[in-house]
Amino acid sequence: MAFEVRVSGADELTDGPSPDAIAAENAHRKAWAVASDAGADQTLPVLGVDTVVALDGQIYGKPDGPEQAVATLRQLSGREHTVVSGLSLISGGVERTAVARTGVRFRPLTDAEIAAYVDTGEWRDRAGGYAIQGRGALLVAEIHGDYLNVVGLPVAELVRVAPDLF
Repeated sequence: MAFEVRVSGADELTDGPSPDAIAAENAHRKAWAVASDAGADQTLPVLGVDTVVALDGQIYGKPDGPEQAVATLRQLSGREHTVVSGLSLISGGVERTAVARTGVRFRPLTDAEIAAYVDTGEWRDRAGGYAIQGRGALLVAEIHGDYLNVVGLPVAELVRVAPDLF
């Protein structure tokens, strides 16, 4: 199936009752923003996805700058956090949603390792300030659950909610 990536421009929540609720609401907002822009041409499905990182009740979205990326990685160092992705699929005016959760434990990181990672710039536009599919893999000791969810698209959940599309 051919697809097109569109930036939704939707405002994203950074606070809410739970990481699951925040990720699901942001995915919903993104999908409906793009579907609404499509107007009468809603023949193709629209998928909105949002990912957040949660640790001890705190949500870590995309760091605003290198200092915040360093602070986030220090918080995650040596600990297990949860990567939560919400997805919203709109097809034929019907919305199907799901939330996926994956546990990720970082190995203990030195300040020098954190600084070297932040210097790569890979943290930009990444929930929790890292990309597991890139150099961020070096930060990770183990994961519990769906690797693709940590990358940013929980494919298993997408297939579960929309098997008819595949």
